[in-house]
Amino acid sequence: MNCLPIDKKKQVILALVEGNSIRSIERMTGVNRNTIMTQMKRVGAGCKKLLDEKMKNLDCEALQVDEIWTFVQKKQKSLSAQEKELRDDIGDQYVFVALDAKTKIIPSFLVGKRNGDTTFKFITDLKSRLNGIRPQLTTDGYRPYVDAIEFVFGCNVDYAQLIKLYEGKSLDDHKYSPPKVKGTQKKRIMGKSDRKKISTSYIERQNLTMRMQMRRFTRSTNAFSKKLENLKAALYLHFAFYNFVRVHRTLRVTPAMEAGITDRLWEVEDLFDYGC
Repeated sequence: MNCLPIDKKKQVILALVEGNSIRSIERMTGVNRNTIMTQMKRVGAGCKKLLDEKMKNLDCEALQVDEIWTFVQKKQKSLSAQEKELRDDIGDQYVFVALDAKTKIIPSFLVGKRNGDTTFKFITDLKSRLNGIRPQLTTDGYRPYVDAIEFVFGCNVDYAQLIKLYEGKSLDDHKYSPPKVKGTQKKRIMGKSDRKKISTSYIERQNLTMRMQMRRFTRSTNAFSKKLENLKAALYLHFAFYNFVRVHRTLRVTPAMEAGITDRLWEVEDLFDYGC
């Protein structure tokens, strides 16, 4: 791994962040899949350090929060009773993600089970990365958000939920077809949220970006994470690349530049300084 040329390392990382699978990268680059995995975990660990260092004292006025589903090793329904009781690192996993509607930056994310404990840890981490201003925050109707946000932010938040109303599916619908949204309901929970800013559109678009640019998130394929540590490494790499390297088409700069975290466009090689 230490002898891999820098150009080959760059080629591997760029292929990973563009949604290629480990084996397809092996075929394209000639780099062994075990070396590719080692490279991803090494750079992913560096990206974690980068995000922890840079994602601080952020001025995020309108935050959107959502969760995206994936699984590790096997789906929850395939776990044995003992595995369900003792193993939190396999089965269904949810990635909790926050996005600032103005700068499009991702200040915080957390992967874990979809429960109150993970929700509380995520909201706590999110608040620790803000500069103390009163944010407006929008989530879906998931109940644990209410208790977590009230406990962590207290009265220093304008919090609302955007609840989607779905149509019932007929017996003729394909089993993989998502239910059709027939409407939405905006519900103020705390503070005085601006109704025009009660939205989850940007974070839902970010969910699509995750599924397109991380192969292990692509639905209805044989690509999935075998270990939770591999999933976390892929997520750290994705969000570091998204925040600092990838130019946002709407902003014409990276989210980190728009948020004032950096004044230059980062290259993939800059991520190596943290992880290699």
